[in-house]
Amino acid sequence: MTYSDGYLDGLSKIYTPTKEEKRTINYDVENRIKQAYENKNKMALIKELLKLEKFPIKDPYIAFLRKGDETFLERNPETVERISSKLLSMDFDELIRLSEEPKEFNRQLGPMFKNWLKKLGYPFLVEDQFTNFRGGIAFLDGSDKKLGKFANEKLKCGLDKTPDFIAKVDDKFVIGEAKFLTDFGGHQDRQFEDALKLIRNKQCKAIRVAVLDGVLWLNTDNRISRDVRQLKDDEIALSALLLEEFLKSLR
Repeated sequence: MTYSDGYLDGLSKIYTPTKEEKRTINYDVENRIKQAYENKNKMALIKELLKLEKFPIKDPYIAFLRKGDETFLERNPETVERISSKLLSMDFDELIRLSEEPKEFNRQLGPMFKNWLKKLGYPFLVEDQFTNFRGGIAFLDGSDKKLGKFANEKLKCGLDKTPDFIAKVDDKFVIGEAKFLTDFGGHQDRQFEDALKLIRNKQCKAIRVAVLDGVLWLNTDNRISRDVRQLKDDEIALSALLLEEFLKSLR
């Protein structure tokens, strides 16, 4: 695939940058944070901030503390001291502002793709209806957990990550991973590797598709641009703009 006229215009109908709505903090929660901050109660401050959707500072141990129990804080006083020192060195209003920052655009891409998929007009069916569906195009409805379970138990895919969609075209199953790569390097490259892992999964009893968009289609010497141009015939990668046409071609 190469970029064509209107590519970005078409893509913006799927991945639509929207006004970023900031996160909100409950009044009572903010008061508890303020009390801990003003009293320099380090443990209480961290505990309250861990309850928020966004922790105000970046630190490699935050995810661990979120998922562990409260005793991790009590048993790791040096970590508490280090994190709380950063927090208390900030102005309180700045601390709250950082906690209320909106989600990054990249974190909204998955839901945007799935919302667009539903606008195509094809039925989204619960598992029993989906399994018995014939005569057209349909998608499996349900949570990420249900899609992952169907992919692994029914289609024997052995996935460790949930696919973005599972479709059925007549009697053929199609499983897909959708990625919008806004730049080269780092996390974006890992997203690309996840998509390649799916389409190279020979054990999966479904047609596997990497729905890829963004900078990788540029004719550059960047590794992922080279790799996507060198995919084998049975390694299907295409733009979301071509997905519906591809599904129709399977009929």
